Amino acid sequence: METSSHWKPNLTLMNQARVEHLHAAALSILETTGLNVHHPGVRRKLADAGAKTGDGPRVYLNREMVDQALSTAKSNIVVHNRLGEPVMPLGPHQIYFGTGSDLLHTIDPKTGEHRSSLLEDVGRAARLCDALDEIDFVMSFSVPHDVPAENAEPLQYYEMVRNTIKPVIMTSFSGLECMERVHEMACTLAGGDEVFRERPNYILYGQFVSPLQHDSQAVERLVFCADHGVPLIYIPTIMLGASGPFTMAGALALATAECLAGLVMHQVQRPGAPFIFGACVGPLDMRTMLFPYGSPEWRLNDLIMAEMARYYSLPVFGTAGAADSKLVDAQAGAEYASSLLVSALAGTNLIHDVGYLESGLCGSLESLVLGAEQIRWVKHFIQGVQVSDKMWALDAIADVGPAGDFLGHDHTLEHLRSTMWSPYVTDRDGYAVWEADGAKDYATRAHEYAQQLLESHQPRGIDEAMDATLRELCGGALL
Repeated sequence: METSSHWKPNLTLMNQARVEHLHAAALSILETTGLNVHHPGVRRKLADAGAKTGDGPRVYLNREMVDQALSTAKSNIVVHNRLGEPVMPLGPHQIYFGTGSDLLHTIDPKTGEHRSSLLEDVGRAARLCDALDEIDFVMSFSVPHDVPAENAEPLQYYEMVRNTIKPVIMTSFSGLECMERVHEMACTLAGGDEVFRERPNYILYGQFVSPLQHDSQAVERLVFCADHGVPLIYIPTIMLGASGPFTMAGALALATAECLAGLVMHQVQRPGAPFIFGACVGPLDMRTMLFPYGSPEWRLNDLIMAEMARYYSLPVFGTAGAADSKLVDAQAGAEYASSLLVSALAGTNLIHDVGYLESGLCGSLESLVLGAEQIRWVKHFIQGVQVSDKMWALDAIADVGPAGDFLGHDHTLEHLRSTMWSPYVTDRDGYAVWEADGAKDYATRAHEYAQQLLESHQPRGIDEAMDATLRELCGGALL
């Protein structure tokens, strides 16, 4: 009999032959169809590195360029928190959960109104995430409609870092000047540019226009990240039948090709710069013209992208904990639970969009609690079963014997708290107790729990001089 081991669940879809088949399909797209690169400087560097160029912005990448980029890309990325502590090493099957970015709408925590998102929603969500152990990183969770566009990203970043010490993933939509200010803020917190390069405390999430269209702003952001050592997520969004083929196999081949193209451009700009793989592939609902977040196709994408990332020895970015439902209800619970479990079992490193409602358009405090509690369940599940001479409990079974019970046995008392999953707000009471407590549904209990955390939790502050610098970099909007 074995003396000690850990039985852990995992999920895979492809074997080595299937992985290599998908890789070959992606290479074929890059070599024969090519892509448009709307950035003259990067296009010239690609040509110098061996790419074939066509009319206008068209570029064709060969297998050797992809192999070279894969050989130089940094595989051991470690992301640090605001205090400079290494908290997210992005190795194989090391998984972390976080919110998403740029929600247009928020369910008001006081009135329940569905309204436009505000800057205070960014800070409030970050503060709640700081209190929730299950959330490992934060994104803005809101597009603030009450701030000037030229200061939007610096203000988002400031609201996040003053309300949590956890790592931040930023988006960039207002141009390079805003991005430069955000980066200066991150370097201020890290202790300087060189320290940031050694201990990066934020990641940039970048997107481009599929299919095979790398616009100048997207490539400009890619170049900035490569030059400044900012870990870059550079992923396509492929909508079946719209920005990609309607077949999953074709869409996945296109998505893999697009991400590899980003990697090649990134490594041509600066070999060894930190790059994170991934893609969003799912159907376009032809009736509503929305990109549904609860689709099974997207979950297959997460699984396959995680497997491809391990083949490439790259970290991977994915999605889970999001719903098409407008409320925290049965639909949201089902879509959160299934997506989070698949992404975790797949071994996705960075799992974002936790707390999303309304197909990525809205969020709420109670949806963040729902996501955190489902993550709590998932993390317990993927721990699996610890097996050892002690865990077989043969002595305890012998002590109790036939027709006994284990309630008062020392073995039960020893292992109860360390092995049993405990929820935040999931109801396990009898009907009479539940009714006497107000007959509250899940959303009500989650909302009350979130309010309690916000009232009691005090995030760690920022040094006054450093805070003054950050506020100045926000464009004076907070002075």
